[in-house]
Amino acid sequence: MAGHTGGFSVSGYGPQQRSTMSRLMARDSVVRRLDWPILLSAIALSLIGSALVFSATRNRTELNQGDPYYFLFRHLLNTGIGIGLMVGTIWLGHRTLRTAVPILYGISVFLVLLVLTPLGATVNGAHAWIIIGGGFSLQPSEFVKITIILGMAMLLAARVDAGDREHPDHRTVLQALGLAAVPMMVVMLMPDLGSVMVMVMIVLGVLLASGASNRWVLGLIGVGAAGAVAVWQLGVLDDYQIARFAAFANPALDPAGVGYNTNQARIAIGSGGLTGSGLFHGSQTTGQFVPEQQTDFVFTVAGEELGFLGAGAILLLLAVVLWRACRIARETTELYGTIVAAGIIAWFAFQAFENIGMTLGIMPVAGLPLPFVSYGGSSMFAVWVAIGLLQSIRVQRPMSA
Repeated sequence: MAGHTGGFSVSGYGPQQRSTMSRLMARDSVVRRLDWPILLSAIALSLIGSALVFSATRNRTELNQGDPYYFLFRHLLNTGIGIGLMVGTIWLGHRTLRTAVPILYGISVFLVLLVLTPLGATVNGAHAWIIIGGGFSLQPSEFVKITIILGMAMLLAARVDAGDREHPDHRTVLQALGLAAVPMMVVMLMPDLGSVMVMVMIVLGVLLASGASNRWVLGLIGVGAAGAVAVWQLGVLDDYQIARFAAFANPALDPAGVGYNTNQARIAIGSGGLTGSGLFHGSQTTGQFVPEQQTDFVFTVAGEELGFLGAGAILLLLAVVLWRACRIARETTELYGTIVAAGIIAWFAFQAFENIGMTLGIMPVAGLPLPFVSYGGSSMFAVWVAIGLLQSIRVQRPMSA
């Protein structure tokens, strides 16, 4: 029946009323088709992160400018802006963003190149930031992760979604790898090794999801291994990065120096026991023994003050995000959507594993934030845009999917 949607007829109304009601029903349809488990889990992680960030910074007068709520308010503000970016991404749609990939890619490459100019700033050894002013800064490498996913997905899925091929051919794969390599090489020059590691995992996830020949995946792994050796031998890494890997290989190498962070992190997590010492009551956190607890080492606050159960809850919420993202990737009917979702899964999974792993001493320190939880505007904005992409893929899939 014409003008009939969801059991409610709009045919008896005037043109303007029908238009208004159609828009309202379309919005209702979008809300109903959102993946609520992934959305609520991401919100819960951000709110837990705000409590952990507040606990880690409320007594840090040298950081919070004398305002104990400084980082709390900014973390909540970053979360709010991130959710707004997610809504904007859903509104635009991943298919619209597909047509804007050349523009987005050009902007992201321009920004990472800008970091290498005098406008760039060094934070914790990595020259990876642009100082905007007013206490705000931008880390362009966070947004490069998104453009690599979108750009590679656009190239690899173009002929497959059009029905011309079943799998991307070798020339297309080579073009996609070249697209990813340009910003990755610039980020490596900063040097921001942690971000490069994430981007490599993104590229692998994208290739696996695209249906490209396994020879490309194996070849990329081989090239990556050879490249790691070359980077080490040619002295591309800074001294502090080499020292981090040395401390990872031998935790007793310099416990008061380069190994201090990871040793204190393990002490903090180990002291939490099953239920923790209670929020705001962790001796390691209150005593400021673990550096960068609001950013890279925020998981230590959870381990000490919330214990195994609280830290386990964070892991469970992250697992829900990854599980629902896998469902979205599997259920979409277009290769482009599958590839985008797979790239985000690889990004979130590896970055969470690396961040938590370095606090437990099973991964080297790489300066990566914990998605949704760690303090940092650029990271928060990027992960919420990624959630928007996942939601768009789910919302725009055919009803039968």
